[in-house]
Formats: sequence, structure tokens, C-alpha cells
Amino acid sequence: MRVTDHVANNLQTGNDSSAWTRRGFLLSAAALAAVPVLLTADPAVAAAELPDFPAEVDLYRSAYRNWVGEITADGLWACAPTDADQVVSVVNWAWQHGWRVRARGSSHGWSPLTIESGTASDAPVLLVDTAPHLTGLTVDSASTVRAGTGVTLEALLTFLEGHGLGLTASPAPGDLTLGGALAIDAHGTAVPAKGEERTAGHTFGSLSNLVLSLTAVVWDTDTGTYVLRTYTRDEADCAALLTHLGRSLVTEVALRVGANANLRCLSRTDIPATELFAAPGSDGRTFANFLDEAGRAEAIWFAFTEFPWLKVWSVAPSRPLTSRRVSSPYNYPFSDNVPTLVADLVGRILSDGAWYLAPVLGNAQLDVAALGLTATLSADIWGPSKNTLLYVRPTTLRETANGYAVLTTRAQVQHVVHEFTEFYRERLAAYAALGRFPVNGTVEIRVTGLDHPADAELTGARAPLLSALRPSAEHPEWDTAVWLDVLTLPGTPYAEEFLRELEQFLFHSYDGTRVEWSKGWAYTDQAAWSDEEVLGTAVPGSFGESVWGQAAGTFDRLDPHGVFGNAFLDRLFG
Repeated sequence: MRVTDHVANNLQTGNDSSAWTRRGFLLSAAALAAVPVLLTADPAVAAAELPDFPAEVDLYRSAYRNWVGEITADGLWACAPTDADQVVSVVNWAWQHGWRVRARGSSHGWSPLTIESGTASDAPVLLVDTAPHLTGLTVDSASTVRAGTGVTLEALLTFLEGHGLGLTASPAPGDLTLGGALAIDAHGTAVPAKGEERTAGHTFGSLSNLVLSLTAVVWDTDTGTYVLRTYTRDEADCAALLTHLGRSLVTEVALRVGANANLRCLSRTDIPATELFAAPGSDGRTFANFLDEAGRAEAIWFAFTEFPWLKVWSVAPSRPLTSRRVSSPYNYPFSDNVPTLVADLVGRILSDGAWYLAPVLGNAQLDVAALGLTATLSADIWGPSKNTLLYVRPTTLRETANGYAVLTTRAQVQHVVHEFTEFYRERLAAYAALGRFPVNGTVEIRVTGLDHPADAELTGARAPLLSALRPSAEHPEWDTAVWLDVLTLPGTPYAEEFLRELEQFLFHSYDGTRVEWSKGWAYTDQAAWSDEEVLGTAVPGSFGESVWGQAAGTFDRLDPHGVFGNAFLDRLFG
């Protein structure tokens, strides 16, 4: 039976011919998707291990798991303050007792910005869960919303939609907390289409570029304690806090927002990679041409396949005749819930070490996407922006991912995409010729604008210091970022070596290369976040010595006792 036939069979019958492999895989995925188990603390034990902890804040034991389960820690102490004042009490307790505080949202990330792998259960590390209570939402004006940092992006976008407001673009997962998204300059995919102008309250940059003010817990030299302080976008310290990487704790933000738009999202799987990613100047259906037409595009290219899944969003005030109206997000159920065939293959790959099945898995995923788009009538959908922008659920296939942003000019986007995909394809084929299959997931390509502070529509607004989308003073002609991610199953042999080659290619080929904070980078042949040259030279150098130094100095001044940090961040900032 062909893969395509098998996919169609499964879509129609739900056939499970390899239940044992599928069951094991899905059980693992369900465990990762579940809310962390919270164990109520024994008061006597808590009093002994955390003496004088604020009585009004409940303590519990909790496991930490990042998105793919590669970074874990069991039995850490955790709490969920009910308001910002309780957060301050917790932070001051931690400072006085030599503990470190790590804010936790949905743990939907890959890099060790929150917790390092191997953190012991008895480590003096306290998780502060923001999602249970720091979720307030209010509209301050027709163009400003105030939000607690524990609110999820789905809740935020739903609230905005109810008030006729929205964002130009957003990350695909709705479970991200706003605080986590802002800490790592989260983004979607959007640049102006040909002839399109930015509308009031919107940005083509990251979510951090929408912040008007933020409230953070910082050290106060006058009182000798940590206190709440609100910073406006025109203050120098705010520039560091807009993308703080976990070196601060922000409790609330005010965001500039604009009128909501209806978006049409067209999906297609009929354009070969050789055409979509062709050399610049080529005729045909190229990625750059779709950007010119609609401004919002994403390519998802399954490993060892020839036809990427291309999504193109366009602003459409009225429903196009062929589009299906959608009133809720997550409109690709074949992607949100791992189909039987894909689960079976992943189960075999992981349980049997059958890494050679990567080409079969890639083609199965492409078949599932192509058939699923038709079967679920989701190839052409239309509705309020939230309903087409959010499409990743916690139940989707969980893979490890690297990530980079290449700053360039709009005219050079196709050039960057072409060169990167050609290098990726050549190296993947070279590894396969040796019987090595380091990638069994996808290449994902998105394109955004930069974080121009004028988009905040606030006099004196400053650009986020450490956003990958911060404009370059040395290259004012750069106006666009190409985001490049490669996904593969955790534990895949030779993955780190392969991803290191891609990283070195990007840093050596494009001066505008910056890392995507939440994902994998700084690769050695054995591990991510480990290459000392990338950590100590390439990453700071991508922002410039003065910018990096200003950010590091601000973090140290606002948190001189290092309460907000971990060993990895200590290394990163020296």
C-alpha cells in the first residue's frame, strides 16, 4: 500500500495497525501536554525548607517540563501568587534566603532560559507560576489594552476580538503566556504586501514592539528591597526589559493595539520546493512573489519531500466566495492531533531506533497535510484574525527545534531563502548517503518586519535592546527578517552535528544572523547552547558591543543580587 493510500485509509477508518507503537508515543505526548502535577506541600516540610516564606502564598511541589521534554526538573518548589504584591513578597523572600526565582508560564519553549537541564529537586530555585492568577485584561482606550503577563495569547486575542481589536500577526501556539512571549520577542509572519501601509496600532515586528509600558519587580536602592516599578517605552531601562530572556519578572504590560482584520488563509501543497525556493529573479510561484501579493506567508517543508505546505494569509474584509468561514482557531485537526500513521512511524523511529524511516515519515506527514486540507475543508479559510493565526495545540507532534533570524533587505528575501534551502538540501542528502538521517521533521520559514519603535506611536519610544528584530544601526537598509527553523525528534542521532553546520553557514554567510531565543542555537557536535564562541562572541556581536553591554548592565542594576537568573544566563551575560 502506498503512503498516500494508507493516509486516506486512516483518515476514513481510524485504522490502528500498530497500536503498541502508537499508544506508547501518544502516551508520551499526552504526558507532555498535561498540566504539571502540583503536590500540596506538607506545612512542616515547607517551614523547614523554606523558613519564613510569605504565609499568604501557597507552596507546592511541581515538576518542570519544557515543550519537548528535553529539559526537566522534578519536585521543585513552586507557588502561584494571586497578585503583583504577592510576587514582590516572594521575590524579597528569595533574595533574603539566597534563592533564585524563575517565572513560569506554559513552559512552551526549548532553550534553558527558565530552567537548566539537570536542576536538582533540592536546588534553591523557586518557580513562580503566572498563569493561574496574573491574567487581568482591561481596555484602557480604543488603542490600548492592559494585560497580566500570565494570560495566554489565545485569551488575549479572544478578548481583543470581542472589542473589535487584533494583531497583525502572532505566534501559532495559543497556549503561550504573554509574559513568556514578550521575554523572547515572540513573532508571527508578516511584512507589508506591495502597496500596503501599516495601520494604526499595529506592527510588522515582534510582540515586544507593541509594549507601551510594563511593570516589573526591580531592586530599589532607597528601600533596600525589591519593589514594583512601571516603566514607559521612552525610558532607557524599559528597552532592556522589553525582551529580558528571563533576567527580570514582569507582572503587567500595556500594549498598543489596532482594529481587528479578517484574514483569508490559503494553504497549498502543489508548488515544488525548486520553484518556491528558486534563485532570485526566477519566474513562477516563488516565496518572494507571495510576500509581494499578500505580505504574510509561511512554508512548512517536511524532510525528504519536494512539496512544502505553503500558507498565505491576506487581508480580506469580506469572505471570498470559495473560503470557509471559521469562528474559532485551530483549524487543522490533522496537524493538532497526531494521525495514526504518523504516530506509528514516530513510535518505530523512537522505540526501535529506526532513524532511516525519516524519508517515509516526511512523506507521510506531507500526505496527511495534503489530504487533511481537503478532507477538513481547511485549504481556504477566512475569519477574524485570531482564527487563522492560531493553529498549534499542545497535542501536536512535539519536536526539538533550532531557530535564527536573518536580517536583510526585502529585495534579498528570496536570495536568503534560496541559499539556505539549497545548503540544507545538499547537507541532508550528504548525510543520507552515509546512512545518517539527522532531520525527520520540517524546515519552517517565516518573514517579518523589524521592531521599529515608531510603531508604538509614543514619542521617544525605544527599540527592544535584545529583540532579534532590533534594527541595525550599522545597516539601516535592513528592513526585513527571515526566520529559519529546523525541527527533528529529540534524540535523533547526528542532529546536533547537522544543526551546527547550518548555524555556522548562517553566521558565516549573513552578517545579520541572530538567534531565536526560545529555540536551539550555539551548537557543538554534541549539544545545543554549548558552543562558547557563539555564546560569548557571535550572539553578543550580532547586537553590537554597546547594545549588549547596555542590556547586561541594566539587568545587573535592576537585579544586583541575581535573583532572576540561572547558571545558563550567568554564562550568557558573563
